[in-house]
Amino acid sequence: MKISNVILTISFLLFQSLLYSQASAVSGTVTDSDNIPLPGASVVLKGTATGTQTDFDGNFTLDNVSADGVLVISFIGYTSKEVAVNNQTTLTISLQEDAQALDEIVVVGYGTQKKSDLTGSITTVSSEDIARTPSGAPMQSLQGKVAGLQVVSNGAPGSAPTIRVRGLGSYTGDGASNPLYVVDGTFYDDIGFLNNEDIETISVLKDASASAIYGVRAANGVVLIETKSGKVNQKAQITYSGYQGVQIAQNLVKLSNAEQFSTLARESGSAAEASYIDNAMQRYGRSRINPNVPDVNTDWYDLILRHALIQNHSLGVTGGTESVTYSLGISQFEQEGILKMKNDYERFNIRAKVGVDISDRLKAGVSTIFSNSTTYRPENAAFSSAYFAVPIMPVLDESKTEAYPRPYANAQDLGYRQPQNPFPLLENSEYRDKIRNNLVNFNLEYQLIPDKLNLRTAYSHNFEAKEIREVRLPYFYGIGDAFRENAELVKKNETFSEQTWDNTLTYNDDFGKHNLTVLAGTSFRNRSFEQLEVKGLNFPNGTGIGDESYYLDLAKSIDLDGVGDDGVSQYFFSYFSRVAYNFDNKYLLYGTFRADGTSKYQEKWGYFPTIGAGWVISEESFMKSNGVFDFLKLRASWGELGNANVNASTGGITSTEVNGVFGDTRYPGLVTSSDFEALKWEVTAETNVGLTARLFDNNLSIETDYFTRETRDAIIPVSRLLVPGETRQNVGVIKNSGIEVAVNWSKQVSDDFSYSIGGNFSTLNNEILDLAGQENLTSGGDIEQRSVVGGAINSFFGLDVAGVYQTAEEIAADPAAQAAIASSGIPDYIQPGDFKFVDHNGDMVIDAQDRVDLGSYLPTYNFGFNLGLNYKAWDFSLNVIGQGGNVIANSKRFAIRQTPDANIDSDFAINRWHGEGTTNSYPSARGIRNPWSNQFLNSFFVEDGDFIRLQNITVGYTLPSLKGKFNPNIRFYMTAERPLTFFKYNGFTPEVSNGVDAQTYPIPGVYTLGVNIKI
Repeated sequence: MKISNVILTISFLLFQSLLYSQASAVSGTVTDSDNIPLPGASVVLKGTATGTQTDFDGNFTLDNVSADGVLVISFIGYTSKEVAVNNQTTLTISLQEDAQALDEIVVVGYGTQKKSDLTGSITTVSSEDIARTPSGAPMQSLQGKVAGLQVVSNGAPGSAPTIRVRGLGSYTGDGASNPLYVVDGTFYDDIGFLNNEDIETISVLKDASASAIYGVRAANGVVLIETKSGKVNQKAQITYSGYQGVQIAQNLVKLSNAEQFSTLARESGSAAEASYIDNAMQRYGRSRINPNVPDVNTDWYDLILRHALIQNHSLGVTGGTESVTYSLGISQFEQEGILKMKNDYERFNIRAKVGVDISDRLKAGVSTIFSNSTTYRPENAAFSSAYFAVPIMPVLDESKTEAYPRPYANAQDLGYRQPQNPFPLLENSEYRDKIRNNLVNFNLEYQLIPDKLNLRTAYSHNFEAKEIREVRLPYFYGIGDAFRENAELVKKNETFSEQTWDNTLTYNDDFGKHNLTVLAGTSFRNRSFEQLEVKGLNFPNGTGIGDESYYLDLAKSIDLDGVGDDGVSQYFFSYFSRVAYNFDNKYLLYGTFRADGTSKYQEKWGYFPTIGAGWVISEESFMKSNGVFDFLKLRASWGELGNANVNASTGGITSTEVNGVFGDTRYPGLVTSSDFEALKWEVTAETNVGLTARLFDNNLSIETDYFTRETRDAIIPVSRLLVPGETRQNVGVIKNSGIEVAVNWSKQVSDDFSYSIGGNFSTLNNEILDLAGQENLTSGGDIEQRSVVGGAINSFFGLDVAGVYQTAEEIAADPAAQAAIASSGIPDYIQPGDFKFVDHNGDMVIDAQDRVDLGSYLPTYNFGFNLGLNYKAWDFSLNVIGQGGNVIANSKRFAIRQTPDANIDSDFAINRWHGEGTTNSYPSARGIRNPWSNQFLNSFFVEDGDFIRLQNITVGYTLPSLKGKFNPNIRFYMTAERPLTFFKYNGFTPEVSNGVDAQTYPIPGVYTLGVNIKI
């Protein structure tokens, strides 16, 4: 051996010895992003064959790892990660889910599908986005996050928002256009009983193809809710989530103050109103600042509103073994109302979900939710009362010794026609609802052919018991006829039960490039409702007597007119089937057929097919390695659905005895008439065309849809021939159409920093196509709404304001004004400061024939924007929402014509016409009360409903991991919900569900501090 080779060999051995002396054992834990251990994860020393797998708790130990070594950690469905040892002996490694590898699974009716295989329109919102919203109503968390979904907020505690999926398809109200809610396979009319922290995902099924498997409850879309579940071989994980915060009324309408109101009264042209100001100064004194104004300046909105607390606490345990998975949780939610009365909501929930593999083929599952809630409803009339209450009067007038139970001030003492004091209503009314929900679902699954043919049976029962207590205590203002003489106690007991039994047989097979899933099933459903109502009068009440006296047996009498006993029971049975076919992951075909039978309508059975197709363009050879599109799919669907949400038929046949005389003889007879409504299903036919794309290494996702949704056989009121009145008939046609776009970009820049940005935009065109020859359908009374062919449902209808008359010469030059003056016989019937209207038919007369469509309360577009940032232990998210194209009828302002001596908002007082050139938009103080200006609803009282809102800002910080075995994940966060809203409408909020703002409950901003703990 040459000397050089000896030296080389010795050097190599010494080098190996040195390396070995620097090697040591490295241990650690591998978890997912939620700190849940990943058993079976691969841990390999890079560049070698040395490696191991994590145990049941996600732990590993690897010997002989050099100080500068690199570990490669991988797990199916997660992005692989390289971690430098850097002289560490203990490591904690978190893996992120790989969206491309995992290929997201979404919940569909009676099963699941890969998102890449969908042909319908489905949007899913995750638990993180849901829990970020501090609300007792889970659907509130979806506002602005789902294209095509309108969420109209409700500020009252315990009240659910109004939900509309792709517009309105029914003319009738009573929930006819509400979506179906499905929680873990069980049907519900609303999900207000759920706690946000218990929800894993909410999926919105928007088109007929996606919804049709659920049949006639799904004509208005389906909202699928999956509650949190345990995972197989998951170590028990304990979580606590809690927040506490304050609610603050936002965008308070400023009412006219004492000085503004006094000016309006004197400008009104009414000597009586001017005298009332003098009466107030005599009774309460003169202001030291302005001696022409009473020394009282009451801000009624400020007095009836308060800051209110909100809090939520949730504790959960999830886990699983080889054969059992479990998820348990309890929660307590409490919310005070911002109205200053007994106006609160609290809810206590217990939830359990268990799955058991009884054998290799047989599985069983059970989920239960028990919810116990108490709501004290607000006295909504207080808002309109506060709006109209004059500011020159206090809440209490100590001189009124005859008033009770407190010396309430009364505007009638000053000469006004109404008391105009909301506090007697607030302080002497209490409306309590106790609701208990018991929700149970049992299911069994048996694999007739392993991994191919599966039989599933599921029984669910939703039982709700509601105890309603309404207490109205007596009060007296000391003068006038506005008082409550008797103590009234109303009690209602309501029970609702819905039982469903579903049986499905599912076949799934892969052969070559073909994948086929076939499902067939039956569903039986029974819905029943019972109500008993009793009203008692004059139970013990007064100072020192509380709710211990709120019992009917203590009442002196029972009001028989207030006794009611009601109930209904309905049955449904359905057959349904579904076929989903996939060839080579390129060509997709999807179809369903459902036959629904019911006792609700005279047409017992309805038959509803749907079909969908998809083409995964990115799987074609010409798209391989294109460098832009990672996934591109074109999809289209068509389907029909029946709507079982419309109320059942009513009416009957009546006979009246009559007598006729022929000659000198009387002949008895009968006249028979019928107002019975022989109804059948409303049928909704929907076409949807969409595009799904993921680009630039899956960082960018795009979802676009165009839909048309036509309701045929729509149930509308029709005038009866020869007999007065109307009946509902299946003769209308209503169409909704629009475009939906959702774009999201996310990027993992480094181990320390990631971000996401996205938005959605949707349009809606609601149009009536047929009213069976009727000119229009009219509703709304003074705030008239009309439905006409070519227009939207219940659009506002009235005169179009062209401006405000500035001078007498302008009035004299207007033929329409002169015609009105001549017709009235009053020379000064129209004066400067009155409205000038558009003479649409050109007949030189302003009358009912000049009324036009003033707009719809349905937005023509909605949008949402989101931003998320993660930097080391910090996280930040922001959401912005908005809508436009809709209008709101300001019923409060319009009511001034009926209450001419009431107050009005300061916006009008500031901007009113009070001389030539001051404004061409607002009338004068006299003009707004003048019959000429408000003979019909007009465009001044129908205002723009557009708004943009900073919906949510959340900032969070996750504490560093602790050393040792006990290593909880602790995150603190701050949230501002609805801190800023920008809009023009002169009201508390531009969110008014039916577009008529008479006394809308303010929607508060919510500011919370919270913590999430995972152990």
